[in-house]
This record gives sequence, C-alpha cells and structure tokens, in this order.
Amino acid sequence: MNHHPEPLVTTAEGTVRGLRRNDGTAAFLNIPYAAPPRGAGRFAPPRPHGPWDGVRDATVPGPNAPQSERRLGGIDMSPYFGTGWSRGEDYLTVNVFTPGGADGGLPVMVFVHGGGFVAGSTRSALYDGSAFARDGVVLVTLNYRLGIAGFLDLPGAPANRGLLDVVAGLRWVRENIAAFGGDPDRVTLFGQSAGATVVGGVLATPAATGLFRRAIVQSGSGLGAFSTEQAARVTGAAAAHLGVEAHADAFAGISDERLVEAATRLAGIDLRTATHHDPLIGLSPFSLVLDTQPAASVAAGTGAGVDLLIGTNTEEGNLYLVPVGAYATSTAGDVDATAARAHPEPARLVETYRKTRPGASFGELRSAVLGDALFGAGSWALADAHAAHPESATFAYEFAWRSHALDGQLGATHAMELPFVFDLAHLPQLHGPTALLGPDTPPADLAARTHESWIRFAGTGDPGWDPYDTGRRTTMRIDTEWTRTDDPRGRERRAWI
Repeated sequence: MNHHPEPLVTTAEGTVRGLRRNDGTAAFLNIPYAAPPRGAGRFAPPRPHGPWDGVRDATVPGPNAPQSERRLGGIDMSPYFGTGWSRGEDYLTVNVFTPGGADGGLPVMVFVHGGGFVAGSTRSALYDGSAFARDGVVLVTLNYRLGIAGFLDLPGAPANRGLLDVVAGLRWVRENIAAFGGDPDRVTLFGQSAGATVVGGVLATPAATGLFRRAIVQSGSGLGAFSTEQAARVTGAAAAHLGVEAHADAFAGISDERLVEAATRLAGIDLRTATHHDPLIGLSPFSLVLDTQPAASVAAGTGAGVDLLIGTNTEEGNLYLVPVGAYATSTAGDVDATAARAHPEPARLVETYRKTRPGASFGELRSAVLGDALFGAGSWALADAHAAHPESATFAYEFAWRSHALDGQLGATHAMELPFVFDLAHLPQLHGPTALLGPDTPPADLAARTHESWIRFAGTGDPGWDPYDTGRRTTMRIDTEWTRTDDPRGRERRAWI
C-alpha cells in the first residue's frame, strides 16, 4: 500500500501531481513541454504549451507520437519500441524521475529514444528512469515528432522538426528543472540510435548552445544526415503516394493515420546521388536533413564547450541480420553488396575487414561492415571532430557483452547496452531465448557499473577512464571485464576515412 503523499511541483505552465515510488523516488509523467502538434502545426516549429488551471495529473503515461508498430523478425523488441501508437494530440511531453526530497542542485540527464526516426517513445519499458533517480540524478525522457511529421523535408516547413522538439524540450528543462531538484547548469543530453544521431545534431546546432553541458552518443552517427537532394526524393515519393503537392500546406490536411501509413511505404528508395551515399543504407527513409554533417560542424567548433561520451556496440549489425534469418545465410555477394552501398571503394573495404577478421564467416563480415556503415564510421568521425577541440573532454567506449538470444547469435548487437545504462537488466521481459538479453543471466555487476559510469560522467564530466584524443584514441571496452584499449579498431576505422 502506498501511503506516501503524492508530490506536487509547480512548473512555469502550472502545477503537476506526480507519483511517489516505494523507494522514495518520484515520477512525473506526461508533462507537456510544447503545444500539441495539430493540423498545420505538425509541420511548424514547436510552440509553447498554454498554462493549465488547478493541478495536472502526472501519474499515468500519456500519448506518444503517431507511429506504426515495429517488429524485427524473431526477436522481441517491444521493451525497446514500446507497443505502438498510444493516441492523443498532446504528446510533446516529458517524463521526469526525481530522487524526491532532495534540496536541489542535482545533475540532470535528458534522454532521446531511438527507433529509426519513425518509432519509439517514453512509454517503452527500457526508459524507466527510477534507477537514475535512486542514484541522485533527475532523469528526463521526452517524446518528439517522428516520421513524416518529424523529419520529412517539406517546402513551407522548417527542416528537422523532431530535432527542434528536442531543443524545445531542453529549453523546458532549463526553465523548469530546478523545481524538480535539478541543476539547469548540469544537463547531460543523451540518446541511442536515431536518438543519438539527434543528440549529435543538437550538438551541432548553434541555437542549442548553453542548454546542455555534456552529451552522450550511444550508437549514433555524426555522418548520418541526408543531403537536401536525398531528402527531396523521399518527399517526392511521400507526396506521390498521398496524391498531394509536396508542400506543407497540402500535407496539413492529411490525417495522422494516413501519414503513418504513407511512411511505411517509403522503404527502399534509392538515395544514392552523384556526391552522396545513403548513410542509413536503406534502413530508414528518415534522418536529419543537413547540408553539413554534424561531425563536420563539430570539427569546425560547434559544440566545443560540451563534454562528449561516445561509443558503439561490438556487433551492431547483428540486429538487422540475425532476427530475420539473414546472418547465417549471408554470402560473399551479400558482403560485397553491403560494402557497395556504404563506401566508394567497396573492394578495398571488404579486403580490410577480411584481413582484420581472419576466419570470419560471411555473416560476421556483413554485420561488421553494416554496423560500421550505420554507426561505427560516423561515431569515429564525431569523436575525432570533438577531440580536436581541447576545451572540453571526449571519452569513448565499446560495449562488448554478448547476448545468447536466438541460439547464441544475437551477440553484442545494437541496443544491447540500454538495459545496463538504465540499470534494468533484471526486467523479466528482457530475458528468454527470443528476448534482448537472451536465456543467460548477465554478470551481476555489469549493469551497476555501466549505469554508474554514465551517472559519473553526467555529474563530473569523467566516466572513470582516460579521455579519447586523436593520438591514442583510448577506448573502454565494456564486458564482463572492463579493458582500456587504444584505437581498438584502428585498421577498420582508417578504411572509412
């Protein structure tokens, strides 16, 4: 029985009533940070949310961005993607997890979820922030516009509206987080996958300067943005499918249901141009749309005052091959085709991976090239760009713990670090032969230590190992044992430059 009084916090828009947990922490769910994106507003910059009278209930999860349900073959990714679209227009919201009863001045961490720019939300089981609150951090998770509303590059609309939502969320944090016990001058923005690519984009956004002090990029890419020419192909295909003109005014009258359905039809567009390859190699028709990649903006000095922790997982590509049965059946031709989509000199790339991985199967080679095309090359580029500016610190990691899900093949794949970062590796839905963490019990201290390193970085700017610089490229390999290595994938990294 919960006898704790329900906590009340007054924000700039009004008072919210949260939920006191049995461990003394508090959760405030579904607090708006921007106005509901309705009609033409779905294709406009985020606007402030109006005030409310009385006390707003913040004890139950709210709606999320329009999206279709996502499945990945034989693996249960529902703890990651959530259970699909929970309808309601007022979804530009945050969840806030706080230690409760603290005097204030606590480090703040703001999380941006992944999901290929088309799925995911704060409702996903993996993003419960109570372990952060328990350990003295105010944790904020946020929803942002997805798919066509969030990222389709439309004439008459600002680009990267989902990223603009994240910046608006950071402004809300700046204005309100002290009331929840957080220090607005100690904000760490972190994200995973598409969310990590968004974090890299925010790092490269001058308008966001001063809104956060540190950033964590988990399996994102500083080279993941589409050019305007590439984005225009997706826009043209979306307009043709919907039978309307490619302009924000024409899209404004289309229902969310039809926009979600249209987004599912855009897979497989060839985005290769005379000057650009497809940075997502067909995985998603949506990404940031920028004339300059975030890594290049950071190299030029944007975001130089922000500490950065950045890394990838050892077998990122497995998630896109193993659950759909494509890993074991991979051929030499599949390896070559993946390299050809990702690199101007595919034969040289494949030869490098063959030499660094003697005896590797075609599935392993294909996964390695795929993972580095999506995440590795863009993370190395962003790390090097940031480390070239000594006014803030850069730290690198590689998450290497292998899951034995799907007959032992899933491995240290994309998203595998999340249960450990959030200290949620004990969740029942993460365990079993088709669940993310597989049938085995992970090492008892792996989640505690990973989670603690992230918190330590947010609090102090130091996760507990040596910084990354462009000379040694020191990287912490996170596994049953933690091993500090210098430039662990040097030959493969250089193949992408």
